[in-house]
Parts: sequence; structure tokens; C-alpha cells
Amino acid sequence: MRTETSSSPSRVLAALFCAASIALVCACSPDDSKKSETPTNVTLTDAQLKHIRIYTAAVTQFHKSVDVDGVVDFDNDHATSVIAPVSGPVSRLLVQPGDHVSKGQLLATVDSPDYAAAVAAYRKAVVAANAARKLANMDKDLAAHQSVAQKEADQAESDAVGAESDRYAALQTLYSLNIDPHTLAEIKKGRAIAHITGEIRSPMAGTVVERLITPGQLLQAGSTAAFTVANLSRVWVMAQIFDTDVGAVSVGDSARISTGTEGQTILGRVENVSAEVDPTTRSVAARVAVNNPGNLLKKQMYVHVNIQSHDTSTGILVPVSAILRDDENLPFVYVRQRDGGFARRAVTLGGRVGDSYEIPAGLHSGDKIVVDGAIFVQFMQDQ
Repeated sequence: MRTETSSSPSRVLAALFCAASIALVCACSPDDSKKSETPTNVTLTDAQLKHIRIYTAAVTQFHKSVDVDGVVDFDNDHATSVIAPVSGPVSRLLVQPGDHVSKGQLLATVDSPDYAAAVAAYRKAVVAANAARKLANMDKDLAAHQSVAQKEADQAESDAVGAESDRYAALQTLYSLNIDPHTLAEIKKGRAIAHITGEIRSPMAGTVVERLITPGQLLQAGSTAAFTVANLSRVWVMAQIFDTDVGAVSVGDSARISTGTEGQTILGRVENVSAEVDPTTRSVAARVAVNNPGNLLKKQMYVHVNIQSHDTSTGILVPVSAILRDDENLPFVYVRQRDGGFARRAVTLGGRVGDSYEIPAGLHSGDKIVVDGAIFVQFMQDQ
């Protein structure tokens, strides 16, 4: 076996070429990396400057605005659940969802024994009260002539007051059953009533938005919800405010409600801001009261809410067109330098105010930034 003691000429040349390539890469790569990572200032010609617009940053006063989503709900101050006042099966339904009703209007009838029991109890109470009062008056007269003991007269008066209280309670029971006023007048006069149908009446004027019972359904007095009636001329919008915007929303702020339909914007007002955070959404509910012309807003409808704070804030505002994003999606603007060139400046975005952003950090009053043509400046820098 023979051992090689020297390299062939081709291997020597290959080794020298590789060494030279490595040295060249090592010598050039630091400059190239630095050049790609550090943006240089941009200098524009007079002709190019005509295509951009410069804005001078300044501290100004403004009103913060918050854009959030919301859900329409009934105004619960002007909506009510109609509870069945009597027990028994539903005999007839007289309204449908969407119908407008007046206060006291009949909504449904019920075959109920509660009416007969209430009328009987009232009539018994009337008879007992009248008899007790006559006896008390008679004993009072006899006591005045010393024909009975005063103690007996006092007891008769006490019995009469008790019987009259029972009569009053029985009458209030009839009122609670929402008996037709004409029928109730006949009962109070002591006239015979052939048959009384149980009635469910609307406690307020509004629109029937829910019908929760069906014909033949057995109702339980005081517990079965039969209808929901609401005044739809005014509704609530429940807006979800997240922690970064909670400080910008307070009671009394004005709001604009957008339904997504072109040109449909309705004005409202913040009436309440919740004192707790929703554990599911991690947001705070703000209640916005809104007039609802033409019943445009429907319950559970999703809407967009723009809340305008009535408190005055101070800071620097920059037009939205001035804000660009770098490769890491971080915001920056182009600021004019003393030599006339333009340099990138990282900024922190606050809330949006109309067509501008609040800039809490990154700019100072007097800085001149590019607001129109910033993309062109970026293009020139990347060349």
C-alpha cells in the first residue's frame, strides 16, 4: 500500500477558491446587514415634494370617541311581562305579536273558577259588613241610654270595623283580577252576574312583542307569563366597552348608532355604565338609550356604536393617512429633518378621533410629518 504525501494541483486550487470566498463573505456581510436593517433618511427633489403634504403636530383639545359593537334590547323601563291574574285554561287569544294595544285592552280570555270565588267572597263580605255595622250602631245607641254595657258596644264596633276591612280586601281582589269595569260596577251594586270570563288585559300601551301562551294552555295565577308588551318608540343598545376604553365612556356621553344600512344613523345617549366586568367577554356594558323612529331597531339586532365623550382631552392628533406600518406591523410616521430629508419615527397609537389618531408617545409639538404621500416616501426609501 502507498501513502499520498502531497495534494494534487486541482485540490489545491479548489481549497484556495473556497478560502477566498469565505473571506469575501465575511468582509461584506456586516455592511450589507447594517444597510438592510437601518433605514436611511429620504431626500426628495423639489418636483417630488410637490406630491406630498406636510402637517405640523401640535397639542390640541379634543373629545375622545370609542367605536364598539352593541345589541338592541327593549327599554325595560317601558316594557313589561303580562302575568296571568287567574288560573285556568286559555279559551281565546285576541292579539298577535306585532299588534299595537292600549292600556287595559283585552289580550286573552280564560275559563277560570277564580272569578266566581272572588265574586262570592266579595258578596259575603258585603253582607257581613252591613250586618256588623247595623249591630254596632244599635249597640252604640243602647249604650248611650245605658241599656247595654259599654263593653258590649265597643266589641260590636270592633267587629264592624273588622267586617268592613274584609269587604275592602275582597273588593281589592276583584280589582286585581282586571274585571271589566262595567261588570265590576254591576257586582258592586249587588246585581246577579250570569257568567264571568277570566280576562288578561294589557297593563300599558305599546306593542305585543311576545305571546307566550296557546289556546287550551293551563295558566297558574300570579306565575304564568302570558305576553310581553313594550313601548318600541325608545329602546336600549347594550354596548360592550373593553378595558382600554372604559375611561373614555361616562354617563351623558352622546352616541351614534349605525345599523349597517346605508345612511341609517340614530342618535342616542349613554344612561348607565356597569360597575362590573363581564367574566365571559371581559368587557363592561354601557347602556345607550335611543329613540326608535319607525321601529327600525329590533331586539337582538347587532349594531355599531360610536360614543363621543363629553369630557375634554388634550394631546397630539395625527391624520390617519400619516400612519404606516413596518415589517413587524408597528406604527411609524415620516418626520422632516433639519437637512430637509425625512426619517422614520416610531409612534404609539391611542384612540381614534374622527379621521385622526391620538399619539400618546413618539411625537412632539412642532414636528413636521408627512400626511399625504407617506407611501411614496416609503417607496423612495426602499429603492
